Amino acid sequence: MNEHYLTLELHKILEALVNECSNEASKKAAGEIEPSTDLDTVRLENARTFDAYGACAKIGSPSFFGFSDVSSIANRAQSGAQLSLRELLDVSKMLTQTEALLSWRRQLEGDFKLDFLFECLFDNKRLNDKITNAIISEEEISDNASPELASIRRKIVSASAKIRESLDKIMKSSDTKDYLQDNFVAVRDGRYVLPIKSEHKNSVAGLVHDTSASGQTYFIEPMAVVEANNEITILKGKEQEEIERIIKELSAECAAFGEQLASDYSACVKLNLYFAKANLGAKMAATVPEISDDGEIILNKARHPLIEKSRVVPVDFRLGGEFDSLIITGPNTGGKTVILKTVGLLTLMTMCGLMIPVSDGSKVTVFEKILVDIGDQQSIEQSLSTFSSHMNKVIEILGTVDDRSLVLIDELGSGTDPLEGAALAVAIIERIKALGAKLVTTTHYQELKMYALETDGVENASCEFDVKALRPTYRLIIGSPGKSNAFAISARLGLDGDIIKAAEDMLTGESRRFEKILDNLEATRQQLEKNTKLAEQYRAEAERLRDEINAEHKKLAETKDKEVELAKREARSIIERVSRQSAQLMDELEDIRKSKDKEDFSKKVSEQKMQYKRRMNELYDEAAKLEDSGGEYVLPRPLKKGDDVTIVDGGKSGIVISLPDQSGNVMVQVGIMRTKVHISKLRLVEKPSTFNNQKISPKGGAGRGVESRATRKAETELDIRGYTVDEGLYEVDSFIDRALMSGNKVVMIIHGKGTGALKAAVRNHLRTHPSVLSSRKGVYGEGEDGVTVVELK
Repeated sequence: MNEHYLTLELHKILEALVNECSNEASKKAAGEIEPSTDLDTVRLENARTFDAYGACAKIGSPSFFGFSDVSSIANRAQSGAQLSLRELLDVSKMLTQTEALLSWRRQLEGDFKLDFLFECLFDNKRLNDKITNAIISEEEISDNASPELASIRRKIVSASAKIRESLDKIMKSSDTKDYLQDNFVAVRDGRYVLPIKSEHKNSVAGLVHDTSASGQTYFIEPMAVVEANNEITILKGKEQEEIERIIKELSAECAAFGEQLASDYSACVKLNLYFAKANLGAKMAATVPEISDDGEIILNKARHPLIEKSRVVPVDFRLGGEFDSLIITGPNTGGKTVILKTVGLLTLMTMCGLMIPVSDGSKVTVFEKILVDIGDQQSIEQSLSTFSSHMNKVIEILGTVDDRSLVLIDELGSGTDPLEGAALAVAIIERIKALGAKLVTTTHYQELKMYALETDGVENASCEFDVKALRPTYRLIIGSPGKSNAFAISARLGLDGDIIKAAEDMLTGESRRFEKILDNLEATRQQLEKNTKLAEQYRAEAERLRDEINAEHKKLAETKDKEVELAKREARSIIERVSRQSAQLMDELEDIRKSKDKEDFSKKVSEQKMQYKRRMNELYDEAAKLEDSGGEYVLPRPLKKGDDVTIVDGGKSGIVISLPDQSGNVMVQVGIMRTKVHISKLRLVEKPSTFNNQKISPKGGAGRGVESRATRKAETELDIRGYTVDEGLYEVDSFIDRALMSGNKVVMIIHGKGTGALKAAVRNHLRTHPSVLSSRKGVYGEGEDGVTVVELK
């Protein structure tokens, strides 16, 4: 690995990534990752890692097994080789891994940036089941491998049982048991034999297969079981032939699926690596920053990933934009070197497609080179070698640096005379700036602090130190030079005050003035920080009060709306209550009228009905006023043809015969006239509530109440009995318009006989109506002269 990358300890991050992988190929790929310098590649790799991270957060991480390289196994099978049981089991494990990954993908909804790898996976459950059913271990084939194998093995077991039974009888025989060395059946060369004492070897007729090491025992196969042993030998030969046939068949199937197996293996290795990156990011509580090539680095709440999370203090860092060079100062052990390593390592991790432990709003640049000189300080006796080693690295950096480089140098110019070292450091910074590179360096030199204050494109930063607690806070303060705090630390440690004062007196006037300036800057910064925190508190309080006011305003508005709605409901309740009572009264009057024949009585009833209708109209008008008083009127739903509406200007009622045009104008039929009215001037007339499953009508029967004030049945009949001529004709026109829109061609108007005035007016009106094709009086069963049947065009 590149020496600069080793200095930043990228190899340790890759080792952690290796530990997240489950198989050797993925581990090898993880350990060999190199930072990419191509912007598009870095963005793509980070996007894939982050998508894997998000998927794991949704449905959990997929399971990965320690699968082997089956591509080489597939190649052997395709060349005609017979695979071993171990290799077949490796193929099965690969197929099981593929099945698990595809099952996991089916749980994930939507597009996935790793789908290009999942598309390279091929499911072959049939082959996997065949292998797992056939092979028990690396050394054993299952009886389930084939019916023939199961049959052969049953025959072997049966034959073996018969031989044992025969040998048991021989062993228990009085003629033989005294010849036995041991009372058990042995197996030699796959044949069942008896252990016979050497002195009785000629007493048992049979074949000698073996002798013991001492020569005291002869293993003899009695002639009585020779034929049975021969049968078992033949069966075992058949068993081996069947096993070889099964393995050959499985090997052939693996060969036929060879290309898919190789594709499965390659995809699983890559998927394992991506999910290892995602799991490592999850352990680091990491995310993906904005990635660019403009030279800007912004790290918010950045943590060094190799330092335990509970011990590291997050830092905010930025470089590029306003300044290209950052000079970090502060006391020893204040965290300056850690910041250098954090910036370099997080940049390298991003270029490797790894998530980094930062918060939202962070940004990382893809550099062509990351050049580093970071080393531990050595003793004074070795200062010359330290300076030489340091300068050799700086010279190497200056020989390769360009405008696509990030340079990180610890203690630039240290290890030699301070004045010369500071002068060298300034000259080196100037050269690096001139070449267009981004630079972060640490120093103790006051000359470099002053240089940063006076030079455009160069900024001071300091590692904060708590003098009272005598420990660093590890916060990075950009824009403010730091102090070494040597006097303050020495005093807190107990160094004699006279010594400290003598040391202070030795400082030059310029040095004292500079230290005084730094003290003032630090005090001003701390005060500004306090003021900023206070302003933030005030802002938060103001936002809280604003939210409370908005919530109260919303609550008042909702209360107002509720009160208006209650008023509307109350008004409608009154109307409906009066309507029910009036309907009952009118029903009673109608019953009385039917029992009387006097004309003056009928006239009084009709007058009473007309007064009732006028009163109902007045009540509904009052309800409409209550609705209008609740604020700007909004139609409860979009208008449609056939809706009954009221025109605000003039209070006329009409029927919508066309939908609103682009200007919001609606064509409304008012009696025999048609007029164009803007939608804002219309009020939708809602149908009144029902009582006992009937709508209120002037006659107390089923009807439209105030909405149309006439009884209609499925838009084919209109009952206008008891209406005045003007009212009746208005209802006829409205009824015909609705009938036409409903597609009815024949309708009936019920006007009654009465005085004949309403009947005559209706029939005369129908003769000239543009939508009427013909009309006739009703026949027997239809209502005769009391109705008119109309045929529409």
